[in-house]
Amino acid sequence: MSTPADERRSSLHGEWSSRLGFILAVAGSAVGLGNIWRFPYVAGENGGGAFVLVYLVCVFFIGLPIMMAEVLIGRRGRRNPVATMRLLGEEEAGVTYWRWVGVVGVATGFLILSFYSVIAGWTIAYIFEGGAGEFTGAGPDRINEIFSSLVSTPLLTGFWHTLFMLATVMVVVRGVEHGLERAVRVLVPALVALMLVLLGYSMVAGNFADGLRFLFEPRFDDLTGGSVLEALGQAFFTLSVGMGAVMAYGAYLPEKESIAKTTAAVVIADTCIAMLAALVIFPIVFANGMDPASGPGLVFQSLPLAFGQMPGGAVIAVLFFLLLTFAAWTSAISLMEPAVAYFMETRGWTRGRAATVVGGTIWALGFLTVLSFGPWSSLTFLRGTIFDNIDYLSNNVLLPLGGLAIVVFAGWIMAVNSTADELDPAAGRGYRLWRFSARYVAPVAVVLVLLNAVGLF
Repeated sequence: MSTPADERRSSLHGEWSSRLGFILAVAGSAVGLGNIWRFPYVAGENGGGAFVLVYLVCVFFIGLPIMMAEVLIGRRGRRNPVATMRLLGEEEAGVTYWRWVGVVGVATGFLILSFYSVIAGWTIAYIFEGGAGEFTGAGPDRINEIFSSLVSTPLLTGFWHTLFMLATVMVVVRGVEHGLERAVRVLVPALVALMLVLLGYSMVAGNFADGLRFLFEPRFDDLTGGSVLEALGQAFFTLSVGMGAVMAYGAYLPEKESIAKTTAAVVIADTCIAMLAALVIFPIVFANGMDPASGPGLVFQSLPLAFGQMPGGAVIAVLFFLLLTFAAWTSAISLMEPAVAYFMETRGWTRGRAATVVGGTIWALGFLTVLSFGPWSSLTFLRGTIFDNIDYLSNNVLLPLGGLAIVVFAGWIMAVNSTADELDPAAGRGYRLWRFSARYVAPVAVVLVLLNAVGLF
């Protein structure tokens, strides 16, 4: 009869060829619409500098330990998130019900990608809108009309959603080294290159001094308790922890690679890209007299208005929305992988079949979001439209619960020897610091985020 350890050793069906491959993959997973779309407007709504300072503290002292916990669990289990949590739960605590943490993670990835793909489709559409000169000279009414026409037309949004999902499935079908790693080796550097081009433009054509001051000059009078929790929540969600993607990628990390060094590199890359996105956006916002606290519409409505008024704005608009599409694509690839790995291992399916079935199911589910902005926009219950409810359930409930369960399992259930083996050479003082955070700091922080998200704190 095979033991859990035997199952782990015999189950691996792919590995990253290098530490760089893993760093690019997980950075690609973490870097997405949350960095380039959400972070700038959340920072804008919360006063800029003081919020950014709190956000950085949360990323490195809370987000990093949670990501390390998820990677070490993934590498120790060497299987899909469901099987990993079942095997390690049995090995560390003699129970199998921890598998439900993996189930919730896979289900959360399904839900998030179903609407993420639709929003990513909007970014593809805006590449063509910008290239066709639709933003050039357009006033606020015309910009709003472009956005409303897009999101309220199911055939149009459905087409872009379909195109995005096809592109995602094509990469996942090719596997770890030839699909996932090869894609991120191109997409992540391309994303950074585009970001630097836009940063150069922002420095020349935008009000860079005001943007820099807004982002990095702390104004603690603007900081509230809600802002601190918002910073904590953004730090948690931007790293893609709690949905099984990081755990699935960790399963492919070679044993000789340092988890501490690789996860630190990922967190630094993710944070730098969020900061670059803000440095691209805020100077343009200030140069055009716009409000940095204009909320979620900052990217799809406020920025196109600015692009339409500036010299060469059509080219900049194309580059910006191409950047957003790349960021969304790398995240979507990681969201599919846990479910694909699950069906390959439990059903014996080929990667092609698993990716096609998973992608097709997510694609079909995505039409609930497509219709929520069109014919079903008046169909509301609980938190709002169908999209609002899927978004709330996945981001505000399932993700924090998943992240909490992962860090509690690593910090309280797994034996010291088990976690120390995986985190070596982070043993000694570094290991003790991680263990303290995983046992006490991170769980309390995630509980606060969860309570705040559901309106109980």
